Amino acid sequence: MSEIYGAQHRALQQAFDTEKMADRVGELIVVNEVAPEHAGFIESRDMFFLTTVDHRGYPTCSYKGGNPGFVKVVDSKTLAFPSFDGNGMFLSMGNIMANDKIGMLFIDFETPHRVRVHGRASIDRNDPLIASFAGAELVVRVAITEIFINCPRYIHRYQRVDSSKYVPQADCPTPGAQWKRIDAIQDVLPDRNKDLAKKLGGTITFEEYGALVMKGEG
Repeated sequence: MSEIYGAQHRALQQAFDTEKMADRVGELIVVNEVAPEHAGFIESRDMFFLTTVDHRGYPTCSYKGGNPGFVKVVDSKTLAFPSFDGNGMFLSMGNIMANDKIGMLFIDFETPHRVRVHGRASIDRNDPLIASFAGAELVVRVAITEIFINCPRYIHRYQRVDSSKYVPQADCPTPGAQWKRIDAIQDVLPDRNKDLAKKLGGTITFEEYGALVMKGEG
């Protein structure tokens, strides 16, 4: 059985008389490889939440979005996903380089349904899979430790309205990020982005960018 429970979990289970139930639930749902039903669900998703841990011990929760299927089931023990252009902080990717233990949460808000993954991640700029992910800067491979479904009863139902225009597509250029127009960062942009503000209509203030964000246009 998975070692998913520690002394701190057992203490709460004993306090609420759920220890036997927790053991049975764990036996039923926690596995160490991707079952066919897990694979189909994961590869149908266009987003997931990624948790990593930084050098200070703080957990970082990050939203990752892409085209449906941007998380690939490489085999029954391995997942892979791309890292796209971001804000240059590389919080999640940097965390993985220091601590390879991660969590992934896949949710279908319409059904609803969810799958959780624990695993050990590695990053490679030259991974052979990178060519299959349009716009990828890195590829993350996840060696699965545990994968399990969760009860969906508290998941609110939402409908998908539209795809983000910023998700890289193989057949067209990706629009530039609006935050790279902020005047206060023009002197620290990498060379490849030096002319981006001009192409997007000129520089803007941080306050103007904030107004775009509030309208969902950032």
